[in-house]
Amino acid sequence: MPEWTLHTGDSLTVLATLASPVDAVICDPPYNSGGRTNAARRSDSARGKYVSGNAQHLLPDFDGDSRDQRGYTNWLSLVLAETYRLARSGASALVFTDWAQLPATSDALQAAGWIWRGIIPWHKPISRPVKDGFRRECEYVLWGTRGEPYRHAPTVYLPGFVTGSQPRGTARQHITQKPLTVMRQLVQIVPPGGLILDPFTGSGTTGEAALLEGRAFLGIEQSPPIAATARTRLAAVDVA
Repeated sequence: MPEWTLHTGDSLTVLATLASPVDAVICDPPYNSGGRTNAARRSDSARGKYVSGNAQHLLPDFDGDSRDQRGYTNWLSLVLAETYRLARSGASALVFTDWAQLPATSDALQAAGWIWRGIIPWHKPISRPVKDGFRRECEYVLWGTRGEPYRHAPTVYLPGFVTGSQPRGTARQHITQKPLTVMRQLVQIVPPGGLILDPFTGSGTTGEAALLEGRAFLGIEQSPPIAATARTRLAAVDVA
């Protein structure tokens, strides 16, 4: 069974204390999206932005989603710079974003030192319609590396497009939880046995995917109740 560790605390604060080299950074930062004005962005909660009014769950809210775009870019640059410090040569960074924050996220990725390699669309079959417009059924994963990407042996050929809907009902444990099927594909960028860092662990989907695919996991989550959910989930992973 691969090993896992989960720290509770602010990502920047905890990252500064870490020294173990990692083989990839795979994360889903708060998008700080939604709201047409800065006032609207600050006044609405993460739940108000990202959860439909008819949602059948009362999952906990989370902080850190009220920055304007300049603040978001600067903050994410600092976080990704700390992850870059920990990354081995050849390591990848996979960072989720939406269409509105894609330019800012690409700026932060590169400002942190990562070489931007491309974008992997994540198609969501279950998504919100847009009246008189195009359905927003994709989010995006930005791919960057520290130097040249790892040369896998044997060579791997990963998809440039992933698809999967967010869990529903009791399977959903976080407001912005990503599909486990998607995350199990993304962790393949790391050689078996490698260590994956997620500074925004949430309910632990990246960690579960890493363990199921034979990779070790190092996570950080700022919310104590959400971190407790992630610990329970990671402890229950069975790779037999």
